[in-house]
Amino acid sequence: MPRLVIDGKTVVAKEGTFLLQAAREAGIDIPTLCEHPAVEPYGGCRMCLVDVTRPEWDGWSKMVVSCLFPVEDGIIVSTKSERVMNTRRVVIDLLLARCPNTPLVQKMAAEYGIEKTSYVQNPEPTDCILCGLCTRVCDEMGTSAISSSSRGAGREIAPPFNEPPPDCIGCLACAEICPTGFIKYETSNSKRVIWNKEFEMLRCPTCGRGHITKAQAAWHDGKVPGRYFEQCDACKRKAQAAMAVTLMGGSQIR
Repeated sequence: MPRLVIDGKTVVAKEGTFLLQAAREAGIDIPTLCEHPAVEPYGGCRMCLVDVTRPEWDGWSKMVVSCLFPVEDGIIVSTKSERVMNTRRVVIDLLLARCPNTPLVQKMAAEYGIEKTSYVQNPEPTDCILCGLCTRVCDEMGTSAISSSSRGAGREIAPPFNEPPPDCIGCLACAEICPTGFIKYETSNSKRVIWNKEFEMLRCPTCGRGHITKAQAAWHDGKVPGRYFEQCDACKRKAQAAMAVTLMGGSQIR
């Protein structure tokens, strides 16, 4: 297995492991904005950049995206070198210009000693940091209902033509994975609204709670038995627990 050094600590990692994972498993923190276990690594936010070198490189090093760089035997990694920290500050500085009122961005800015952005502040502040998590998880779901549009400062995450997305099933995967709370939705026992699209809810026959949209249940039809969605998760867990207790009691009687 590859043996490497991260911030002075010797780390042994499995072949094929990415640097980010190896560092975290060794208790070394590397910041990220676009990484999530539910989706494939993307390397878009550039917050997880690290410096990599080797003894034979005679002081030369290169910056790599740790979420996409596989571990190699003998490499020496610095997660807090001067140029790595400066690069992260530039990223946060740009985000602070785009999202000046976003708590996550404000928190990271404070951690890196940035009091205010050095760039022109967005006249229409947003909470979207363009991490791409929402579009990627939507693609993973197989619906691809939303995407990024435009380029540069005008880039945004939105459904096609900013209209209610026809392929959206109201699963909330995009809203749940969003790190800043940019994606808003409303949900009740009878309906759910997200991306300006309204969905009718399926209600649990046990507790009466609306727990999944009919569109999502229909989308899963053929992949998962329809009865799976009859009860909400909480009631299913209670039913399974009750069944387990009954079975245990029966076995004790025998």
